[in-house]
Amino acid sequence: MHRRAILAGLAAGGIAATARAQPATDPRALAERFAATLSAHDMAAFADLFAEDYRNHQASAAAPPPPPGGKTMKQGSVDFFAARLAGLPDLTVTIEALVATNDQVAASFVYTGTHQGVYFGVQPTGRKLRFTSCDIFTVRDGKLAEHWGMGDIAGVLAQLKA
Repeated sequence: MHRRAILAGLAAGGIAATARAQPATDPRALAERFAATLSAHDMAAFADLFAEDYRNHQASAAAPPPPPGGKTMKQGSVDFFAARLAGLPDLTVTIEALVATNDQVAASFVYTGTHQGVYFGVQPTGRKLRFTSCDIFTVRDGKLAEHWGMGDIAGVLAQLKA
């Protein structure tokens, strides 16, 4: 990003203005759109961030990979976040740290919301939740093509059962 765009963005209101100055294919802008589309609960725009052949290298008991012959990894990730929105219908996502190169972006995302729907099999508690994930994405042709990351699922479950 050019120095003038950064300074203009800061003068016009910070990160949001700076994001508008970036090309939509810029890895930094894609991470910012990741947070923005989830915060807006726009799952169509969220799904559009991912390449059709998206590869998710993160697998856990809480977010297992789709079975062979079933959903694509892209659809599995979109469904995972749709379930998050169902469990936390007032979810907001912010970025607390971000580093980008020409084809990769790493971000620490902060998720906040109220547990008002079934989430990870737990009935609604009405509790306010706050948790983080650290994610690394490879960007190809303006889309999120690969992902490595760690989400604080244990922290989520501890808050749900507290």
